[in-house]
Amino acid sequence: MRVGIAGTGRIGAGHAMVLAAHDDVTELVVFDEDRDRASAVAAKANGVVAASLNELFDANLDGLVISTATSAHAELIEAAVKAGVPAFCEKPVAIDAERTKQVLELVSANDVPVQVGFQRRFDKGYAAGREALRNGELGDLRRLHLISGDPAPPPESFIVTSGGIARDLHIHDFDILRWVTGREVVEVYSIGANRGADYFAKAHDPDESVGTLLLDDGTLVTFQGSRYNGAGYDIRMEIIGTEANHVVGLTDRTPIRSAEPGVEFPAGPAWTLFWDRFEPAYAEELRTFIDVAAGRCENPCTVEDALQASYIAEAVELSRREHRPVRIQEVAAL
Repeated sequence: MRVGIAGTGRIGAGHAMVLAAHDDVTELVVFDEDRDRASAVAAKANGVVAASLNELFDANLDGLVISTATSAHAELIEAAVKAGVPAFCEKPVAIDAERTKQVLELVSANDVPVQVGFQRRFDKGYAAGREALRNGELGDLRRLHLISGDPAPPPESFIVTSGGIARDLHIHDFDILRWVTGREVVEVYSIGANRGADYFAKAHDPDESVGTLLLDDGTLVTFQGSRYNGAGYDIRMEIIGTEANHVVGLTDRTPIRSAEPGVEFPAGPAWTLFWDRFEPAYAEELRTFIDVAAGRCENPCTVEDALQASYIAEAVELSRREHRPVRIQEVAAL
């Protein structure tokens, strides 16, 4: 299979190496507006460089991996669908729900699969938590808590194109919440704070966030996020039931420390980057995409899934801006 990759930043470079190691990928065609960066990644992955997007799409691709800035995702997905090329796209599909709906309409009208990159669905811890909840091991679900902490803030150039903390950071929480529980969010309330670099406030984007989510069965969910979790990369889900609980992401590398005397867990070293924490999941989702592109399996994460997560993100953002609870139906009906 000839597979293209658009965007060779940190995550794109990692994807390129996973694809290069796949037995079914016979040629990797790499494009990035930064030609030097594309060349460096292509050299490491034994790929070839496309000088332009037109040249990339002229390469008779069997699949396309999109890992560019968020602002370019929608147009590249649409170009792939129109060209009949199965696509894998990093989240989010678009900068907002309205644009995501436009992409979904095109995808729905064509028989071209588009898999969205919510890699937590391929993480063994989340899969185990989902199974324990679904098979009754935890009893009745009572509450969940979602934690997403970056060890250091992204640069200003990223923030201005990211769509904000709800669409960039927390959208992973919103998707994995739906996947693990099988429930839908019906109402949200969120607040945020600016405690760090001036460029967050300038972009009207908080660098600290907390909120509540109400599921359609009455379950209460809380979430918190930070761009300044200096102890390390902290991604967890606490699933609490009437019989037991599971904590996804609690390992020797979780960046927390107990204040209790004699407690040495976790031993460390702490996770420092998203790729370190989720490398196996990223690899598995791309291996799955190759199977999707080859017609060997169903798409495990669709644009419709991305739209539902986008609705939650938009409701959270609206709630934060207007300081009030927001029903999901309010943003879905717009």
